[in-house]
Formats: sequence, structure tokens, C-alpha cells
Amino acid sequence: MAELWGGETRKAVDNFPVSGEGVPVPVVRWLGRVKGAAARVNAELGLLDQDIAARIGAAADEVAEGKHDDQFPVDVFQTGSGTSSNMNANEVIANLAGDGTHANDHVNMGQSSNDVFPSAVHLAALDQITNDLLPALGQLGDSLAAKAGEFADIVKAGRTHLMDAVPVTLGQEFAGYAAQVRQGHARVADTLPRLGEIPLGGTATGTGLNTHAEFAERVRRLLAEETGLPINPPADPFEAQGNRDALVEASGALKVVAVSLTKIANDLAWMGSGPRCGLGELFLPELQKGSSIMPGKVNPVIPEVVMQVGAQVIGNDAAITVGGLQGNFELNVRIPLMARNLLDSVKLLASAARLLASKCVDGIQPNLPRLDHLAENTLAAATALNPYIGYDKAGEIVKAATASGRPLREVAREHGVDEATLGKALDLRKIAQGGIIA
Repeated sequence: MAELWGGETRKAVDNFPVSGEGVPVPVVRWLGRVKGAAARVNAELGLLDQDIAARIGAAADEVAEGKHDDQFPVDVFQTGSGTSSNMNANEVIANLAGDGTHANDHVNMGQSSNDVFPSAVHLAALDQITNDLLPALGQLGDSLAAKAGEFADIVKAGRTHLMDAVPVTLGQEFAGYAAQVRQGHARVADTLPRLGEIPLGGTATGTGLNTHAEFAERVRRLLAEETGLPINPPADPFEAQGNRDALVEASGALKVVAVSLTKIANDLAWMGSGPRCGLGELFLPELQKGSSIMPGKVNPVIPEVVMQVGAQVIGNDAAITVGGLQGNFELNVRIPLMARNLLDSVKLLASAARLLASKCVDGIQPNLPRLDHLAENTLAAATALNPYIGYDKAGEIVKAATASGRPLREVAREHGVDEATLGKALDLRKIAQGGIIA
């Protein structure tokens, strides 16, 4: 590999042999996109020679297109401003542009690591959330909603505290899951306007020293036109320079999604447990052998993947939260860490959501005999008798049925409940619809 970077990159490689993991590729590519736009704007403003600007723009476009991902060797655990990666980008683009192009004077014109690196991080996250995560959550929400319709009339035992509760429908449960995912989609989408507020133009401390007054606005407009993303000026340049609260906010929304997907995946694993000694209410798609020693065993592998992803995203959020706490005065100095974890969370959740939809939810089938059996046997259906015989008498019936193992209806008859009341009150489908059964 021919090295396109220069001395500052080499120093950083030598200084930070930490993880062997580079800055996230989307950030590298957005550094290229930002620097290409900056060169073109500086040329428009008469600050940069047209020929040099054109060569910088072409070189930066190659970086943005991913043609030089291997030229960014600096470890992600580096100086907290991302200065080393910004210098890496400047050197690579300058060497690609050639003919006397200077990494700082030309490629970095109108910029500082302190404004351009966090801008690239924000835009990489904005891009990946918009074009990867949100469509994946939309797919999962649609898959769950389709199953909700398919399962609308299937009555089953409800459960609270992992104990029997009044009957519900399988469709109601899946409709709840679909709404949960769509609420997560909305929560994440709500963070995008603030994620798109970038500190570009603030240079070293937010004052905009050595930057043309029109530079930042023109670059933002050019980037927005090229990508269709909502890229906006900051509410205040010093807020944007000194804090990374928008990254913390976005991570918080991702954590909620992780919690939601974990709950859904856990429920599916429970309902699919068995085939004989668990709940056995659902048939999950059988994707692979589940044991190297137990013949015929299959496991809920996709829900298990989703639950592991959820744990990782929650851990990522904890580190991002700590990173957001740690800046002094005019600059947050944990930006590479925050970039690494946020983009990791976006990628993991997008992949997990697509897998859960396509390899699990879309192929789920109900075990109708088992669902009917459990619905008929949940003693919590006695709740519907309360308006007719009172809570205390219904409780006596439940205790007697529990002790004897006999059906609720049979025990209720022995306690003097007439057939008309039983037929009216213990209609499981009406119970699942809620309200007062008359």
C-alpha cells in the first residue's frame, strides 16, 4: 500500500497504538465530503486558487467515495478533538491533489479540527441514521404490523409478571410491538434536526477566526444540496463547539430502540420456547441446528442476536454519556470515542432490525392448538365474572380450580354460577376486546 499520508499521520500512528481500530469509515468519508465542499466554496469566495481548489475537490471526492479508506490508519482512541484524523485527511487529500497543494494552508483553509471533525461526525451519524437505521426500523414495524393483522382473531392467554392474566389476542401483542418500533423510529427521527446542526465555521474556539463570514453557510448549503440531508447552522456557535449534546441525545434515542427490540425479542423467544416443555405458542423459523449434541434441537437464534445487540448499544450509550460529560470550556474532547460508539450503535441496530424482520417475524406461525388450550386454561378469565358474582367469590373459584386442576367453568358451576352467566362472561374473544361484557 502506497502511503498517501504524511508526517503528522505517522506521528499519530506511532503515538496511539491502542485498539487497532480506525476512525469509523463514515466519518472518514464525510471528512472528504466536507473538505471538497470547503475547497469549492473558498474558490468561489476568491480565497483559493481555482486550479488548486479543483484538484482538492477531485481528491476529496475520491475520499468521500471510499477509494482511499486504507489511507486512514490512525487509531480511533487518539487525541480527543480528532485532530490526528483531520490532519490525516488533510495530508491524504493534499498528496492526491499534488502540485504544491498544502495540507494546512489549502486543504484545511477556513477550518480547524475543532469544528470540522465534529461536523463530520454529526453528518456521518445523520447520514447513517437517515439512510440505514430508519428504513430498517420501518421494515421491522411493517413486518410486525402485518403479523398483527394476520393474528387479529387468535385468542391466547395474557401474562403479567410471567403469570397467567386475562386473555388477549396474538394480534394485539404484535400490534403493540409494531407501535413500539414505530415510536422508536419517531424518537430517533426527532433527534435529526439537532444532529444536523454542525459547528463548521467556528474554527478553533467558535469565534470563526481565519474564516470568511460566508464560508460556513455556503458549505452547509452545498452539502445539503448534494445529499438532501437537513444540514443547518448551530443554535449558537459556542454551544456547538463546546458540547456534543446532540450526539448524546441521538444515542439516548438509540438506547430506547435497543430496549424496545430486546423486549420484543425476549417475548418472541419465550413464546417460541419448547417445543414441548416451554410455552410453545409460536413456531419461529428454524434456521440452523441448535446443538452439536442434542439431535433436532433448534434455538431462537435471531432473537438472541437482537438481545446481544441491545446490550452492546446500551453499553455504547453509557460510554457516549461519559464522553459528553468530558469537555472543558470551548471544546468537548472525547469526540472520537463518541463517534465510534454512536456509529456502531446505528450499524448494529439497523442490522438487527432487518434480521428480526426478515429472518424471524416474517416467518412466524402460530401454534393454534396450544394457543387455544392455554387461553381456555387461564384462570385469570375469572376476572370477567367479577361484575356478576363479585371479586371475593370469583377468587374462591380460582383457588378451588388451582388446587384441583379442574377447568374454571366446571368449578364455577359447582359454586352456583349459572350457564347463562358463564356463557356470557367467559367468552374469551369478548374478554380480549376489553370493556364491560354484557
